Amino acid sequence: MPRKTKDESGRYAYEGLDRVLHEKARLGIMTSLVTRPEGVLFTELKRLCALTDGNLSRHIDVLQDAGLVEAWRGSDGGRPQTLYRLTTEGRGRFVAYLEELEQVVRDALPKAAKKPERAPDLPPGFQPA
Repeated sequence: MPRKTKDESGRYAYEGLDRVLHEKARLGIMTSLVTRPEGVLFTELKRLCALTDGNLSRHIDVLQDAGLVEAWRGSDGGRPQTLYRLTTEGRGRFVAYLEELEQVVRDALPKAAKKPERAPDLPPGFQPA
């Protein structure tokens, strides 16, 4: 259901589109982690998100600094490994972010899917460039 407000100013500002999450690589990382609550190893996360070691590390740092992702370091057969999981706060913020994206789709899709029968009239006095 569309938002109903008396004042339409700022209706499409979408303040819930969290800048920390609203970035392609971090969106992929968060999606990978939310679908695997038991956690994901660095190498698997790198593969899932098609990122280089450096890019993944940089984006993970941003997410950890924001308190959204936690890490456990260990080893397997002497090889160091790092497991990443969403924090409780990370899961909550990601769900809120997804709800805001759903609102964007609800606002845009019905009108975007309709094909206008003719081009809309230009406002009076408007001169195209």
